[in-house]
Amino acid sequence: SLPAESSAENLVNGQPAENGSGNALYRDSVLLPKTEFPMKLTGQKLLDRELQIQQECGFADLYSWQRERKAKNKFCLHDGPPYANGDPHVGHALNKILKDIRNRFEMLRGRQVHYIPGWDCHGLPIELKALGDLGTSGLSPLQIRQKAREFAEGAIARQKAAFQRWGVMADWDQCYYTFDGTYEAAQLKVFQEMHSKGLIYQDYKPVFWSPSSGTALAEAELEYNPEHVSRAVYATFPLVTLPPKIASQEGMESVSVLVWTTQPWTIPANQAVCYMPNAQYSVVKRADNSEKFLVATERTASIAALLGTDLQTVGVFTGSLLEGGICKHPTIPDKQVPLLPANHVTMVKGTGLVHTAPAHGMEDYSVASQFKLPVECMVDEDGTFNELAGPELQKLSVMTEGNDKVISMLKQCNALLKEEQCVHSYPYDWRTKQPVVIRPSKQWFINTESLKDKAKEALQKVRVLPESARSSLLTMLDRRTYWCISRQRSWGVPIPVFYHKESGEALINKYTVSHIAQLFKEKGSDCWWELPIETLLPPEVLKKSKAGAASDYVRGEDVLDIWFDSGASWAAVLEAESDSRADVYVEGKDQIGGWFQSSLLTSVAVRNKAPYKSLVVHGFAVSEKGEKMSKSVGNVVDPDVVINGGKGPTEPAYGADVLRWWVAESNVFSDVQIGPSALSSARDSISKLRNTLKFLLGNLQGFDPRLQAVDPKQMHYIDQYMLHLLREYSIKVTDAYSEFDAGRVIRVLQAFITRELSSFYFSIIKDRLYCDAEDSLGRRSCQTVLEEILDGVTRSIAPILPHMAEEVYLHAPGHDKEETLFKSGWIKSSSVWRRPGLEEAVEGACAIRDSFLSSIPGKNAARYDLTVAIEPGLLFELMESLQEEPTSTTSQLAELMMAARVNLATKMPRDLDPEALLNHGTFLINLEGGVIREESAYSIAVTPTSAARCPRCRRYTANSADCLCPRCQSIVSQAH
Repeated sequence: SLPAESSAENLVNGQPAENGSGNALYRDSVLLPKTEFPMKLTGQKLLDRELQIQQECGFADLYSWQRERKAKNKFCLHDGPPYANGDPHVGHALNKILKDIRNRFEMLRGRQVHYIPGWDCHGLPIELKALGDLGTSGLSPLQIRQKAREFAEGAIARQKAAFQRWGVMADWDQCYYTFDGTYEAAQLKVFQEMHSKGLIYQDYKPVFWSPSSGTALAEAELEYNPEHVSRAVYATFPLVTLPPKIASQEGMESVSVLVWTTQPWTIPANQAVCYMPNAQYSVVKRADNSEKFLVATERTASIAALLGTDLQTVGVFTGSLLEGGICKHPTIPDKQVPLLPANHVTMVKGTGLVHTAPAHGMEDYSVASQFKLPVECMVDEDGTFNELAGPELQKLSVMTEGNDKVISMLKQCNALLKEEQCVHSYPYDWRTKQPVVIRPSKQWFINTESLKDKAKEALQKVRVLPESARSSLLTMLDRRTYWCISRQRSWGVPIPVFYHKESGEALINKYTVSHIAQLFKEKGSDCWWELPIETLLPPEVLKKSKAGAASDYVRGEDVLDIWFDSGASWAAVLEAESDSRADVYVEGKDQIGGWFQSSLLTSVAVRNKAPYKSLVVHGFAVSEKGEKMSKSVGNVVDPDVVINGGKGPTEPAYGADVLRWWVAESNVFSDVQIGPSALSSARDSISKLRNTLKFLLGNLQGFDPRLQAVDPKQMHYIDQYMLHLLREYSIKVTDAYSEFDAGRVIRVLQAFITRELSSFYFSIIKDRLYCDAEDSLGRRSCQTVLEEILDGVTRSIAPILPHMAEEVYLHAPGHDKEETLFKSGWIKSSSVWRRPGLEEAVEGACAIRDSFLSSIPGKNAARYDLTVAIEPGLLFELMESLQEEPTSTTSQLAELMMAARVNLATKMPRDLDPEALLNHGTFLINLEGGVIREESAYSIAVTPTSAARCPRCRRYTANSADCLCPRCQSIVSQAH
């Protein structure tokens, strides 16, 4: 139950006193809150104020200031580099602000923060956007690189300006960029160490190839389209040599092996048909035309349904008996292919016999390696058949007309049993949104298979928030057998390899790579194309490499995968740090298979340890309907519009602190919704907070804690009790920040303001603040606590709302003008001197107060006298510490009860008003950690007061309506 508005406040509202006099007479003697801190800031005023605060409170040099001060503990948050190819979006805001809240908290509590923002600057998307409609036609690598660099620099400048506007603390002149020579040199050092350990190798094997981008892609650069439609076929491979172990069985003549594939274009590249050795297979005969097929036994029913005919079983045997069988290739005359055992065969779809084209499938390739089958590539880099495929197919695109042509060739030679549309998940190039193909090419790989176990072991020592993300990390690691790191493009870090002009043999060793790294450090990687080969391969390097003349070599043309660029950031950014491991990496869940993984693999490869001690994985920003944001749907929220406002009244200017509050308030471990209602609710929450801070500032007018603070020992009990609650509050807030849980900080803050301050403490102390003598102990005691609360609350919100916190600090008492909040530390939660029994006294009084207020629901407590009867014992003694005399209108107990008068006795008086409202209750006292426990009973009697309302303080404590109460009388007479 909220107490009635304080009577002194009514004076402010200009409500006439009941007797009509007194109002103007005493208004000047009442100490009402005064402050220049504005209640509301909106529109342009708000934006100007935030920028002014950034300027005046030194936001720009804060990071450097804290780097230079001495600190026992360090905190290192390594920034995952955003991609330099577009405008800042709310995903960036979510990520950067989340990091900044933690960094500012760590800095406030005295740690030295290491946080260097970076950008990921190479790669195909930048190249494609920079070249636009030009394409790469007719441009040299250096021209392409020049355009790409300019494009990336533009994107970086726009993103950096936004990050600064959001209040992100960093030294923005000292960022890292993956296209800087020093960064590239550190990256090549990692490359060289991995190469010398045999973890990086060159091989000819199938990779995901994007015809639309003309380059190999890694798993992380694919997105799977679940709606992809393929023309799937059932094709027959006639058995020309029966497997010896079943040749003698009856009815085995003219049997065809039946295979199913969703990629008919790969059939010309077929080298084998695979079976599962431990599965059951059947030879079946069609009821409608006597054709015989070999299929897996458990697939016969589905195939019969598909063909619309019965299939009679001729023979059944285990897969291992198929060894030695040989089929005729359906479209290539005279070509024969073996039946081979393989463990990747599944029975979920198809026929249980798998068409195997080693050039166009990862599993097919492993079968080829095991059985020494040829790996012939029939597909060019542009995704068309080459001359190996034969004149009928040459130059046709494998995904479209080439596919159609293979199907019609199967029809011509009667090998096509059935065709069907198959909707399935298929890999697409994440940038061009076009399907990819699997084709072999000579590429550079990292042998992730051999790193996996070490990486998993390193992950065990890493703390993962939320813990549920750990299993995804491990699953993603398992899916990676090798990592293709070469790209056939120009905008990237060149792979430092040379090829012999005659033999084509690669020249790469620690001497050549170290030399190139040194050149990159001095000149940047453009020098790979600019310098003559003699400078790239000087005589001393050739001599150490035991190689011939520089003129015998050509430089390689591939660049490194950008996941390798960013994955080596620990080497470029953290190596100078003492432990060279970050305390934490904080990124979105898409980095589980991206940067978290590439950083882990490179760091484990080189140093046998993870580059991070903990990982924080957050969700994505989505629309208020929970949908992914996309320009086509029109649900994109632009952070610039959030801050500066957009078109019309539906898009007001919220400022940066609202954006930061939105991040803090969200449950960042799941997807985070943003839109008009989330933002306006954030603004309202900040408004309520401003209101509380304004009340605190207003009541501290003219108070200097350095001169006028009251020692806790002399304070009113309730004031000491508030210091105790403030300490508990600050511990909860500190814990929440430490666990990346700014949402909990806000919940703890709002509960503290609503429960402990607004509905409890503020309502009780208004009379003392406004109507007691300005310099009285009671009022100064209260102001001492209000100042500590103001300081504690302001510091506790500072990491989330740095602009508002500094603005409040400019108005707050007790510090030098030039001092800023962020340079003056965390909440000063010194453990308060605790008077024994303090909490019990106040909480006991509160229990009695609850009984009192529930006896007069909806009525003004100030109009009643309260009698409290407690038998002699602990509770009575505690209440006596709040009111020594038997009856009082001014005791601490009367203040707590907010009643006109409180009578305290060991039993109810005999002459009690028969109309009195009676109530009773009990309170459990628990002292000295449970050594003393006592359940105490109390009774109360409530009667309307007979006193009149004082014209100055509006409490019912005056003898008659036209005279002041004794307290106000003495204050007014002293003033005159």
